[in-house]
Amino acid sequence: MTKKILITGASGFVGSHLVEAAKSQLFEVHAAVRQSSLKDEIAPFVDKFVYPDWNNSQDLDELLRNEKYDFVIHAAALTKSKSEQEMYTVNVDFTKNLLASVSKLTEKPQRIVFVSSLAAIGPIPFQENQFILNDSPYHPVTVYGRSKRDAELMIKENFADLPITIIRPTAVYGPREKDLFILFDTMNKGFEPYIGRKPQALSFIYVKDLVDVLLLSLRGRETEIVAYNITDGHVYTKYAMADIFKSVFKKRLFRVHIPYGIVEYFSILLQKLYSKSSKTPVIYPERLNELTAENWGCDIEEVKNKLNFEPKYDLESGLKETLEWYKVNKWLS
Repeated sequence: MTKKILITGASGFVGSHLVEAAKSQLFEVHAAVRQSSLKDEIAPFVDKFVYPDWNNSQDLDELLRNEKYDFVIHAAALTKSKSEQEMYTVNVDFTKNLLASVSKLTEKPQRIVFVSSLAAIGPIPFQENQFILNDSPYHPVTVYGRSKRDAELMIKENFADLPITIIRPTAVYGPREKDLFILFDTMNKGFEPYIGRKPQALSFIYVKDLVDVLLLSLRGRETEIVAYNITDGHVYTKYAMADIFKSVFKKRLFRVHIPYGIVEYFSILLQKLYSKSSKTPVIYPERLNELTAENWGCDIEEVKNKLNFEPKYDLESGLKETLEWYKVNKWLS
């Protein structure tokens, strides 16, 4: 019998890949999106679009009661916003409203997967063979990280009786991704910029591997809330992405280390310039905490053992596929 799944944030970068993968696994896919969302790209993989009002409990109650979803993957989130309140409204309050409606159901979903972020845990100091663990103490360094931490704490405090799996991906890359693309676009212009010279231990996850583990999570049988950090299982230097880019495009890049103080000043200036804009700048003061963090390396043995998750892509294979997509689709020439 076909299982019915609700995927929120379905028109976003991760969500768009997720609906495609879910459809390939023969789920009946319902995509929760905004009325203004661009849907053409995902429409072939969606059986039904739904437009829940996250502030209206009756609307959420009715949707879940009528549709009787077997599974829910809650991927909708803000990664940046003009205000901390807006970030918390979407990432914490909307999550609480959704789970409150789930908790009222007589027939509840078999599993709910909450897409959090490694930013909720935050980085650790740089040391050889030191890794972030699933139960490492929370130490987020951005408002986005704090909102995801508080969403996790809210879930644990209020919905411990629901079958919930929390997935915390590290930096996600892949076709259609726009934030890291800015770095690739800069490299394509011949520059390889870095903030300072301190060593960093970085981690990444290819979007195809992330959606694989999200769908694997639906098979979980844990009665308690579980949380897993997700990377490709490797740790990389700050120069790894540029080295792969140069290999793919056969380009020589001008490597430049910009002093932290200069970037910090520039980020403060950008924040002021964007203060009355609806958009947010690429770099702002708090974002520097994340970009210059020393260690994002993770131990993923637990998720590999419990969910049989085995990443198919390391950074080299995943990034080569991603860069080829950017070339074919004229994002990079």
